[in-house]
Amino acid sequence: MVLGTSRRQFAWQLVSVALITLVLAACGQKEPPTTEASDWPTAMVYKSPTCGCCTKWVDHLRENGFAVQIREPADMNAVKDRLEVPTDMRSCHTAVIGGYVVEGHVPATDIKRLLRDRPKAKGLAVPGMPLGSPGMEAGSRQQAYTVWLLNKGGNISFADYPAQNLE
Repeated sequence: MVLGTSRRQFAWQLVSVALITLVLAACGQKEPPTTEASDWPTAMVYKSPTCGCCTKWVDHLRENGFAVQIREPADMNAVKDRLEVPTDMRSCHTAVIGGYVVEGHVPATDIKRLLRDRPKAKGLAVPGMPLGSPGMEAGSRQQAYTVWLLNKGGNISFADYPAQNLE
């Protein structure tokens, strides 16, 4: 019971909250999603200890609400082989987030969409190191790149980012 309220006032407060909840549910209203770190699974990131862009990508994840654990294995290709990252989809770092493989400079917004939608897939990949992707920032310059959904039957485009300010 709230300090300074009678049992009757407290009961009415509980009834009021329950009624408001029922009305909102009947209207199809939901609470807005939050972006607290606890709302997203921890990202296990495998990277080289000397890679600056990998560290910037980890910062990007943290800035977008992900808790991150880092592993720095001696053989990154062995990690990618174990996680079955296709050779043509590889980049400099690999993560496992919520049971999905996330290869390369994938934007956090796409990772969150993957985790919300939960498609039947291995994960996401941005092959190579495209200029302007998270961790590869270069001012307002950005190469065109695609975030690929990794599927057994063939990879499909998950998100496309157009080139910007390239001269």
